[in-house]
Amino acid sequence: MQTVLIIDDDPSLTSLLSEYLRARGLAVVGAPDGAAGLTRLRAGGIDLVILDVMLPGQDGFDICRVLRAESTVPIIMLTARGDELDRIVGLELGADDYLPKPFNPRELLARIRAVLRRHGSPAAEGEVLQASGIRLDPERREVRVGGEPVELTTTEFEILRVLLASAGRVVPRERLMELARGPDWAAFERSVDVHVSHLRRKLGDDPRTPRIIKTVRSIGYMVPAGPA
Repeated sequence: MQTVLIIDDDPSLTSLLSEYLRARGLAVVGAPDGAAGLTRLRAGGIDLVILDVMLPGQDGFDICRVLRAESTVPIIMLTARGDELDRIVGLELGADDYLPKPFNPRELLARIRAVLRRHGSPAAEGEVLQASGIRLDPERREVRVGGEPVELTTTEFEILRVLLASAGRVVPRERLMELARGPDWAAFERSVDVHVSHLRRKLGDDPRTPRIIKTVRSIGYMVPAGPA
């Protein structure tokens, strides 16, 4: 059974979500603030974090920053603020998905399942992929550039895996949008650009003249085929 950690200071919402998710086969633990959430996460056994932005003390963005520096566990952020800038900030800090309040629990469940599926998808297992100086091992979920390890979020890893598996060919933005937001949430297109921007930075790719992840205008992205 996979375990979800809910970090939210609204006990009624946490109770409602816990009951709903447990009835659908997920284990759930709660934390009323960021400090308690980080303590619980560090104890281990957490497969996904649901993180509210509006928390007492350190807000969700601060907690996301700390959490992402320590772990690659998937993060879905919740907020009462639907501002697109907040969404971009959350994604830039390493969140895997973003859902504004109020929301339908069924939509949250769909996103949880999509993120968990990407995180542990059998499709991510298989042969080692190499191109443009990158080595990606799906079974170990390990990425190296020039022999040096690179830490990626779940979504960044999956996007890079698809790009490497299609090295030398353009991957349509629609395909990457599915990885970034799931097939039903493709409308938020800028999330793809944010994730690709993060990938370029982590891979040491110059965003002005990228050599690893190239933009094919109006179509998508590609990693050139070539020796690792």
